[in-house]
Amino acid sequence: MSKTREDFLARIRRPLARERAGRTDWYRLQNKAGEKAALYIYDEIGYWGDTASDLVAALKDVDTDALEVHVNSPGGDIFDGLAIYQALKDHPARITVKVDGLAASIASVIAMAGDEVIMAPKASIMIHDGWTMAVGNAAELRKTADLLDKQSGVIASVYADRSNRDANFWRDAMREETWYTADEAVDAGLADAVEGKEKKADEPFDLDVFSHAGRDKAPAPTTSPAAPPAEQPKVEKTTFTWDFSAFKSALSEGVK
Repeated sequence: MSKTREDFLARIRRPLARERAGRTDWYRLQNKAGEKAALYIYDEIGYWGDTASDLVAALKDVDTDALEVHVNSPGGDIFDGLAIYQALKDHPARITVKVDGLAASIASVIAMAGDEVIMAPKASIMIHDGWTMAVGNAAELRKTADLLDKQSGVIASVYADRSNRDANFWRDAMREETWYTADEAVDAGLADAVEGKEKKADEPFDLDVFSHAGRDKAPAPTTSPAAPPAEQPKVEKTTFTWDFSAFKSALSEGVK
C-alpha cells in the first residue's frame, strides 16, 4: 500500500482526530469531595476513538458507592463505546444511567451498563446496525462487512442481556434503525423507568386464564349502585275448562 493511500485511508477513517486530538470535553467526570459522583457524556463518543481511553482510565480513580451517568450523545466509535460500557459494568459502584436527551447508536450501548436506566420524559434511544466508511478491493470490503456484522451481533447481545428478548429480535430492530420514546424504551426493556412516573409493579401471577389479564386490560368497573328492577305489569290469569263429553260419546260409539 502506498504512503499516499495510507494517508487517505487515515483521513477518512478518523476525520476529526487531527483537529480534536487530546480534547476530553466530550465528557465530564465530577468526582470532588462533597459532591455526588457523576459522569456526563454529552457529545460524540471518544471523538472517533481519540480519547475514550482517558475516560476509562479516569473511571478507575472514582472511589464511590454510587455513580450517576448522564447521556446525551449521537454515538461514535463502536470499540470505544464498548470499552466504556465494560468499564462501567466492571466498576464497583452502583451505576444509575439517566438518558437526558438522546442515547443513539453506541451511546445506547453505554446506557445499558446501568444497574438502573432512567429516561427523561422527552428522551429517546436509537439503535441501528453498525456502519463505517471503507476503501479497498473486493476482499478488503468483504472483511469490513464481516467485521460490521460481527460487531453488530455483539451490540445486539448487549440489548438482549438487558431485556427479555433475544439477540435476533434486537438485530432485526437494529437493521430497521429503530427509535424509542421514553415510554417505548421502558416497554421494550431498554430502560427501567421514566423520570417522574411511577414504575409499574411486576405482576406475580399469570392472569391469562381470565377474560381480562389484569385491570389495565379490563373495562372500567361500574361504581354507581344498580337500579332496582322495573315493576312488571300484572297479567290476569285465564282459566280453561275442558269438556270431554263429546270425546266420550264418540269413543263409546266406536266400541261395540
